[in-house]
Amino acid sequence: MRPSQPGEPAHVGRYRVLTTLGEGGMGRVLLGLSPDGRLAAVKQIRPALAGDPAFRARFRREVETSRMVSGAYTAAVLDADPDAPAPWLASVFVAGPTLRDAGPLPPESVRFLAAGLASALGEIHRAGLVHRDLKPGNVILADDGPRVIDFGVARAATGASELTHTGSIVGSPGFMSPEQAEGKPLTPASDVFSLGSLLVMASTGQSPFAGASAPQTLYNIVHNPPDLRAVPPPVAELAARCLAKDPARRPTPAQILEHLGPVTPGPRPWPPAVHAAVAEQRAAVAAVLDPPRRRGPIVAVAAAVVVVLAVVLGITLTGDEPATQNVAASSTPPPPPPPAATPPNQDPLAAANLRRTDPCKVLDGRTVGKAGVLKADSTSRFTACTYTLADGRSADLTTGGPLGKTTSALPPTQIEGRPLVVLDSDTGNSCRAAVQVVDAPGQGIVAEAHLGAGGPDSCETAQAMLAEALRRIRAGEAVRDMPGSLRNADPCALPDPATAIRLFGTPRSSGPSGSLYWCTWEYASTLKVALEAGTDPAKDPGLRQVRIGDLTAYERADDSGLCTVLWAHRPLDETSAELVTLSYGAVPGSTQATICQNLRELAATIVPRLPKP
Repeated sequence: MRPSQPGEPAHVGRYRVLTTLGEGGMGRVLLGLSPDGRLAAVKQIRPALAGDPAFRARFRREVETSRMVSGAYTAAVLDADPDAPAPWLASVFVAGPTLRDAGPLPPESVRFLAAGLASALGEIHRAGLVHRDLKPGNVILADDGPRVIDFGVARAATGASELTHTGSIVGSPGFMSPEQAEGKPLTPASDVFSLGSLLVMASTGQSPFAGASAPQTLYNIVHNPPDLRAVPPPVAELAARCLAKDPARRPTPAQILEHLGPVTPGPRPWPPAVHAAVAEQRAAVAAVLDPPRRRGPIVAVAAAVVVVLAVVLGITLTGDEPATQNVAASSTPPPPPPPAATPPNQDPLAAANLRRTDPCKVLDGRTVGKAGVLKADSTSRFTACTYTLADGRSADLTTGGPLGKTTSALPPTQIEGRPLVVLDSDTGNSCRAAVQVVDAPGQGIVAEAHLGAGGPDSCETAQAMLAEALRRIRAGEAVRDMPGSLRNADPCALPDPATAIRLFGTPRSSGPSGSLYWCTWEYASTLKVALEAGTDPAKDPGLRQVRIGDLTAYERADDSGLCTVLWAHRPLDETSAELVTLSYGAVPGSTQATICQNLRELAATIVPRLPKP
């Protein structure tokens, strides 16, 4: 990721080079502008590699393959010169995030996605090709529909073995077909299997065969049924057909379109956050194209744009790699925009709306099956509340806490239209029943009954509590009005991304962890921001007082090297308060004093973003 350097060509073919999007072992990807004003992603191979006749032949084949495919749901090739000293290929620019980056989609958007992917595969297969790497990173969500990109590993559908000369399998674990995972000959039905995996991922945020490692994932693909428990029923039905182990039992793209029936998209077929991302990317392109006299040199804005465009274009530099990789992987990407900058999911069971729900108002005074009338404790713990049942026993309700391990042997069961993904009984003494938060994989709405021997069936009570809770939340009958409370905040949106990158580096991953009010970022160590209720730190003599601007905060450094910075946002009673807590673990080569200083500096960016108490 860098601006073009002095001495580098200003043009590739007929395309004026605006900036370098990314570089890899095979070459680089450029943002180019054609004479007629069209933007293009120009993939250019290194001259040294172009001197290898076998490599040049592979690139020529990729150009020919890409030119064979056209259609409304693919990114067309504009131009190419495989015989140039540095061979190149230009593809049309498409603005939009990849499916990998878009997050779970609502069922109506997944249906629209399914129709677009089926149409794209129809075009690919009519050209006599098998895509072979249909994965989330190779699907762009444009404003008007999906685009399938990257035919760098596509092959003619001749049934030839998919093993490379090194014995590795071409494709991406998690989205391969069983025959692809076993290195068997492929047919177009292999792409249909991958389409089924994409529909599950679009609905839940993960592959239906996800394992703890790539070998485990491949084993699941070949031997185990897909995990469809968190998939809405209409999507699950189609995905199950596509994910048949026997290729002959899978539908064709035409049959998928027939199954879906007419799909009439509105002007905004995706969630608002996706369309907002498209608009941001278009604005970034406009910034690059602005004349230098008004905006400064192109290089001044390139660094803020190139990684976004590299992700949008989804172009890869392929050679003998067993799976395609994004060209931006060799660069340091900027942090993602704060989640608060994108419109929240409007589903009542989505994270933003659950943060507005008081778990102690959901079931208080309600009659729930054999448990009778439930009475809530006087205060809730952000996302959890304990209830007393009519016979004196207890139960808990959590609205956005850790989902826990899903129940592998659970038959398909719906609770108020949502798939039941956890039903975990402890020898009849207690039972947890849970559904997944709509847009937060790993987080759940969980009912847990602690009935003990002699009481009504604990799992029956847990499921009855969960069903009543879903009805009440959807009806908006448990919304709390707590101005100034941390309960209204999203912890993932609080730290300033640029400051976090400067202090800790580029995160490998981030997201809610353990609660909708906890967020973690994986750097060299784990950064955690937690919003919670607890003892006022001013009452704890073991904490050291520090200043963050005008705020009095507290600091703890333990023997393991972990540093914690926390402060009270507002009091709850004489001894407890709503707390903001930041923590970061030990890192080789960095002192604990430096880590604590970095946390205080990051905390200074959080304070102005908090609700006013």
